[in-house]
Amino acid sequence: MTTEGSVVASHAKDRLFYGYIIVAAGFCIWMASWGADQCFGIFYKSIMLEFGWTRAETVLAFSLSFIVQAVLAIYMGWLTDRLGPRIVVTVFGSCLGISYLLLSRMTSLWQFNIYYSILGAIGLGGTIVPVMATVARWFDRRRGLMVAIVQTGVGIGGSIFAPLSGWLIVKYGWRSAYDALAVIVLTVIIVSGLLLKRDPQSVGQLPDGFSLVMPAPNETKAIVNSAGLSLRQALRTHQFWIVVGIFFCFGYSRSAFLPHIANHVQDLGFTITDGAHVMAVLTASSIAGRFWLGWVDNKHAFMISFAVTAASLVWALITRDMRGLYLFVVLFGLGWGAQAVLRLTVASEIFGLLSIGLLLGVFGFSEAIASALGACLSGLIFDLTGSYQLAFLIGIPVSVAGILLSFALKPVSLEDSKHATKRIWISN
Repeated sequence: MTTEGSVVASHAKDRLFYGYIIVAAGFCIWMASWGADQCFGIFYKSIMLEFGWTRAETVLAFSLSFIVQAVLAIYMGWLTDRLGPRIVVTVFGSCLGISYLLLSRMTSLWQFNIYYSILGAIGLGGTIVPVMATVARWFDRRRGLMVAIVQTGVGIGGSIFAPLSGWLIVKYGWRSAYDALAVIVLTVIIVSGLLLKRDPQSVGQLPDGFSLVMPAPNETKAIVNSAGLSLRQALRTHQFWIVVGIFFCFGYSRSAFLPHIANHVQDLGFTITDGAHVMAVLTASSIAGRFWLGWVDNKHAFMISFAVTAASLVWALITRDMRGLYLFVVLFGLGWGAQAVLRLTVASEIFGLLSIGLLLGVFGFSEAIASALGACLSGLIFDLTGSYQLAFLIGIPVSVAGILLSFALKPVSLEDSKHATKRIWISN
C-alpha cells in the first residue's frame, strides 16, 4: 500500500527537479562574472604602467566598484523579490560584458572609473543577490551544498580566466584580453540568465523537489520555508548586527589583498605569468574552501575559516619565494572560500526566506563598504611605504575580529523581534 509520503517521492522522480537547472545556471553565471572579475589584479599593473597611474589611483576603480555594488545590493534584492531573477540577471548582468568592451577602448582615468566602477559594478551587482536568493528559494535541506556548488563557479572561473588573461595580455595586450573576456561574459550571462525562475512553485514544484499536488505531512518543513523575519524585524535582533560585522570582516579580509596579490608576486621579482599562476592556485583553493568545513556547524566553521585567513596573512609577512607564495594563497583561498559560502547560508537560515533578497542586499552593503576600504587602503599603503607589509599586518586583527563575532552567533527567535513565537536557526 502506498503512503502519501511515498506518492510524493515517486512524483519527485517522475520529472527533473528544476532546482538543478537553477544551480547549473547560477554556477555558469558566477563562473563567468566573478571568475573574470578575479582577473583585475592581472590587468592592474599593465594598465597602471601604460598610463603612469599610481597604485592607489588604479585600484580606486576596484574600490569604487564595491561602493556602487553596496548601493545596488539592496536595490537588486528588492527587484529580485518583485520581478524575479531572470529579468534582473539578464538586463543588469549584461552590463559587465559591456564594461569590458568599453575598458578595452579607454584612454583616461575617468573612463576607467566609469566603465569599471559603475557599469561593471552594475553587472556584478546583477549577479550576486539575484542568484543567491533564487538558490535559497529552491532548496531547503540541501541549501548549503547548493550554494557551495554555485560558488565553486568563482574558483573554477578564476582558475580558467586568470591564466587565460595572463596569456592574452602577454601575447596580444591587455585591450584584446578585455575584448575576449567581454564576449565570453556576455554570452554566458545572457544564456544562463534566461534559465532562471523565481521559485519552485512557478513550475509546480516545491523546495528540494517535492510534489506540489500531494504533500506529505512529515515534509511540511521542507515544503515551504518562506517563514522568517522582515528587514524591520531583523533589525531588532542582536544577531543582525553580528552578521553585519561578519560580512564586514569577510569583505575586508578578502578585498584588501585579492586585487594586489598578482602585483605582490611581481614586486618580489617574478613575472606576470607567475602572478597569473598564483591567482589561479588561489581561486582553485577557494573551491576546496567552499566544501572543507561542511562537517562543522556554521559557528565553528566561521571561527576556523577566519583563523586560517589570519594564519595566511602572518605567513605572507615572511615569505619571499614562489613555494611560500603558493602556500600563502592556498591558505588564503581556503579561508575565503569557506567564508563565502557560510555568510550566505547563515543569513538565510537565521532570518528565514521572507525577505532574503533584501536582507542579503543589506548585509552585502556592509561587505562592499569593507571591500572598498580594504582594496583602496592596501594600494595607498604600497604607494606610501613601497610594500604591502602593513596591509598584511592590518588584515590580521580584522580576521581575529571575525573569529570573535562568529563566536557570538547563536539561535535567533522571532520573539526577539517582538512579532512571532517560533524559533528559526540553522541545523547542519
